[in-house]
Amino acid sequence: MTVVVVMAQPPREGLVATGIAESTPLSTAEAADLYEALFRDAVLAVDRSGGELLVNYPVDDDLPAEHRTDTAPEAELRTLVADTLGGTGDARFERQVGSSFGARAGNTVAHLLREENAHSVAVVTPQAPLLSRTVIDSAAMKLRTNEVVLGPSTRGRTYYAGFTAPIDFDGAFEAPSLPTLAARGRDADRDVEFLESSPSMVDGADLLDAVPLLRARFAAERVVPDYTAAFVHEHGLDVVVEDGEERVVRD
Repeated sequence: MTVVVVMAQPPREGLVATGIAESTPLSTAEAADLYEALFRDAVLAVDRSGGELLVNYPVDDDLPAEHRTDTAPEAELRTLVADTLGGTGDARFERQVGSSFGARAGNTVAHLLREENAHSVAVVTPQAPLLSRTVIDSAAMKLRTNEVVLGPSTRGRTYYAGFTAPIDFDGAFEAPSLPTLAARGRDADRDVEFLESSPSMVDGADLLDAVPLLRARFAAERVVPDYTAAFVHEHGLDVVVEDGEERVVRD
């Protein structure tokens, strides 16, 4: 069983999905709602898979002062998980520890592999709308014969990073993370395998790829992420071409 770590922030306006708010018709509050939808879908995907869900959360001191509230980040994320899954009995929650994303991810992966004897550990974030049960289970199969399994996303990013043994995580998730993680895996003499490419939803350029794909899957009556697809539909998000240039629009 793979422990799938969802590295998450509380979905607060101006704290998350700021790149989307800055480059699409969505407001900062709506962008935070989209991040929440992505988080819920990530939680659902792990819960429906054969993996074990672990939500990695920050504490108040990790957040900028203007984004701290009377509700602790852990409590806020626990509430979302409970509402999404009907409870938190099958989920674990652990505090993020580290000064950067790579340090926090690396500390969690190393702890689970070395101290808890997990067979494999994967790191994901609420940014990949098509992360699904099938993807997670496929990655788990690949992790049986490879020490590192990576899910490529747009512009050299990584939507899934799975490990059965630690690598050097220092700066490994800085853009572009995909070639860096692959190189670190080989530097550590690990076998590296890849999943199918999948879009991210980090800024407006990403939505140019992700929104048409979600709309196409919905039109074809194929599986779509429950919450993210609902958000796209309810906000009327679409991509149009005007004067030869693609842009994100809304109803």
